[in-house]
Amino acid sequence: MEKEDDTNKTIVHGLKVGSRTECAHWHSDRDIIAIRHKCCGEFYACITCHDALAGHPPIVWSKGERHVKAVLCGNCQKQLTIAEYLSSENICPSCQAAFNPGCSKHYSLYFEM
Repeated sequence: MEKEDDTNKTIVHGLKVGSRTECAHWHSDRDIIAIRHKCCGEFYACITCHDALAGHPPIVWSKGERHVKAVLCGNCQKQLTIAEYLSSENICPSCQAAFNPGCSKHYSLYFEM
């Protein structure tokens, strides 16, 4: 299943993707980011959605790629660089929506730390 935004047509792949990019695996009010995966260039709601649907293993973004827009705020649809996201203190710099602070436990699945 995928989510398409009427404003900028960002497609977020995943299982039961909601209007703010929450999914079947992570669906609290703060689970509102999607990650563009380096391996395929596609946004997925979470790593488990990627593992279930992509058909290939994920590849993490290197430290040298922190300038890449690879994080999508599901609240305002703003694409953030990896650096912006990692330094956001779990608040979208564009719309001030709260991100799940627990996601930091999974950063190494997406980003070289």
